[in-house]
Amino acid sequence: MYKVRMGVPEMQELWDDLIKRKKSDELSADENDLFTRFGRAIQILSSNPRHPGFKTHEIDELSKKYGLKIWQSYLDQGKTARRFYWTYGPERREITILGIEPHPEDKKRGAYKRIKLSDLPK
Repeated sequence: MYKVRMGVPEMQELWDDLIKRKKSDELSADENDLFTRFGRAIQILSSNPRHPGFKTHEIDELSKKYGLKIWQSYLDQGKTARRFYWTYGPERREITILGIEPHPEDKKRGAYKRIKLSDLPK
């Protein structure tokens, strides 16, 4: 098992906000969908980061940009087509989720240059 952490500050703020507004029943339908899918992804990621449904692969351009191996996994497909980005660490048996983005259309030049990821927690 891995402990899943959120990158700071953006991912931690997003996740905290979703949890808070879920508890008070203030999420829109799209936000509720994100909360459900992301929550499930966190559970799966903690037990099997290489789950075949994630179609996980390293993004070399982001790994070079951030100086650590950055992995991209499927959050959903179709109309919303979101991906989440993560890395191992900062501690042993930890994974940190660094971002959620719409599919970057990686066939287009410079698609990954526009992605800004959160920092690792300390």
